[in-house]
Amino acid sequence: MDFTSVNISSYLWTSLRCARLQAGLSLRALAERAAAADPTLAAYEAGRAVPRVDTLDRILRAAGFATDIDVTRRADATIAERHAKAEELAEALELASMFPARHSPR
Repeated sequence: MDFTSVNISSYLWTSLRCARLQAGLSLRALAERAAAADPTLAAYEAGRAVPRVDTLDRILRAAGFATDIDVTRRADATIAERHAKAEELAEALELASMFPARHSPR
């Protein structure tokens, strides 16, 4: 599965809620099994907070599920790739500075 920073939070809370419901547990029961406070678990499920990886693992295990995390290499993983991106950005900013911003009068 491919994640973006925009959808990872919604994926987490959806996964937590689905795991809890599939396990047939109430929010309070899962919180008790996972040694977590039910307001905290409710915040995770509502997307108001994001659990640490170890906390997520503990909650999912308490619901009878296991976590499986896939790690992939970043596109700019090497120093040379990061420098190339920085140079490209500097060139784009230099080009943009040649064109003054135009704002319409209010």
